[in-house]
Amino acid sequence: MIKRLHTKEELLAGYNVMKELRTHLTEVAFLEMYEKMEQEGYEIVGYYAEGKVVAVAGIIFLTNFYDGYHMYVYDLVTQRDARSKGYGDKLLSFIEELAKEKGCSTITLSSGTQRTEAHRFYQEKMGYDKTSFVFKKSFS
Repeated sequence: MIKRLHTKEELLAGYNVMKELRTHLTEVAFLEMYEKMEQEGYEIVGYYAEGKVVAVAGIIFLTNFYDGYHMYVYDLVTQRDARSKGYGDKLLSFIEELAKEKGCSTITLSSGTQRTEAHRFYQEKMGYDKTSFVFKKSFS
């Protein structure tokens, strides 16, 4: 079953998966940031297997000059002990259909350079093109 996570209980179940990718997040920080992000349109979609969340995707619908109206996937995480069971591609396929239903022209995501297994998944299994590099400058 795939559904949007809304309640605090659902969000915390999603956090337990999300923290495998976003290791810097505490539960409190996650909930505080989620509240702000939700106001901007961010949603978390969860894949349930055997009654528990095993994969999550953080998504938002945006418009810009280079992608037009599109879905941006901020987060796509499958719980470590649930990987290679098809949950990630089922979740990504679900959000691809959601993007099409909403009239999006593309789906865009960013993936850390060190995540070579994820890159293979996106490109070889799911048919995504590597089209750019993302540059980041942090301020202390």
